[in-house]
Amino acid sequence: MSRVRAFVNARLCCAGEEVTKTLYVNLDTGLFVSKPAETISSADSHDLKSCFLAPAFIELQTNGSLGIHFTNFVDTLSYNENLEKVSQHLLTTGVGAFYVTLPTVNSETFQKVLPLLKPRAFPGGAYLLGAHCEGPWLDPAKKGAHNAQLMQSPDETAIEEIYGNSGQLDSVKLVTLAPELKGSMDLISTFASHNIRVSLGHSAADFDTGLKAMTAGARALTHVFNAMSPLHHRTPGLAGLIASSESPYFSLIADGIHLHRATLSLAFRSDPGKCILITDSIEMAGLPDGVYPGNAQIPHLQRKLGNKVTIDGTDTLIGSCCSLEECVRNLKQWNRCSLPEAVRCATENVADFMGITDRGKIQEGRLADFNVLDEEGRILQTWIKGEKIYER
Repeated sequence: MSRVRAFVNARLCCAGEEVTKTLYVNLDTGLFVSKPAETISSADSHDLKSCFLAPAFIELQTNGSLGIHFTNFVDTLSYNENLEKVSQHLLTTGVGAFYVTLPTVNSETFQKVLPLLKPRAFPGGAYLLGAHCEGPWLDPAKKGAHNAQLMQSPDETAIEEIYGNSGQLDSVKLVTLAPELKGSMDLISTFASHNIRVSLGHSAADFDTGLKAMTAGARALTHVFNAMSPLHHRTPGLAGLIASSESPYFSLIADGIHLHRATLSLAFRSDPGKCILITDSIEMAGLPDGVYPGNAQIPHLQRKLGNKVTIDGTDTLIGSCCSLEECVRNLKQWNRCSLPEAVRCATENVADFMGITDRGKIQEGRLADFNVLDEEGRILQTWIKGEKIYER
């Protein structure tokens, strides 16, 4: 007989709404299940005392943390050790699964790292879902902190030249590219035909080009408003797509640095069901303030001050050191939305965009990976497959 654990007096975060009901987890499978016919013993019943229970967060865009940047490759053993270290750190911030982001680097680095990013679990850590390749088909005019010298044109480079053979491509789940580059529409169609999601970013494309890219198979915008043409009342650019009749998913960095809180609220309210929170965290996340060396992406010193990181001596933002937990709390506070609405942007919306069917929602048949949160969205506990892994 399977052992079932019950979670009572929980306020569930489901599709942006608060739902009050008892939740059941099969401890043999680690899945949410329906109420069992037999009585559950008190030892297997957990009273959550009216705390919120939400799916564990899914991080769509992280470049690293704790001094580890995912483009820095020395050897397979140390790279795997670093993945595990970051995975375990992410779990303490409520992240149950994540995509490793590889920004614009040379093809040699892509081809060394991608084989190591196939989906897998780590002991006591967040689950690796694959790779998000942010480049190299980006517009140098909107390079942000990327190295423009390593950017490529789709009509001049084949996918295999950059990412490697089909075996290496198995790790790639999401690609960010600029649709205005020559050959981009064919590239988008190719990725879409391989079930690889395409997001538009680091781009000076106009609104109409964005619409064409969506017709070709693009599904999202990467860190909307950042590294793209600004939203203008007559020339809305890619950012204007979030208010179109068939709006794409769009990611936002809710750290209070990349976006003004009013801009964040404007985007969220345009379509809460398509809004995705990301950190775009880099290797200084979790480290003290100071000046740090560059990496395979950025050959310059990097200055960290709080959650803000810039290329030293410039105002160029590199990424954030904000956690996804902070992003959820910021959205709730700045937009005055409910906690379930904010949580949805780091869980269910990501799952829907990426076609994830085994986690990301409080739903029978999905993995019982979830967070217990207080009223303000602070992580109290994180459970994986119905077992408590972390408690603050």
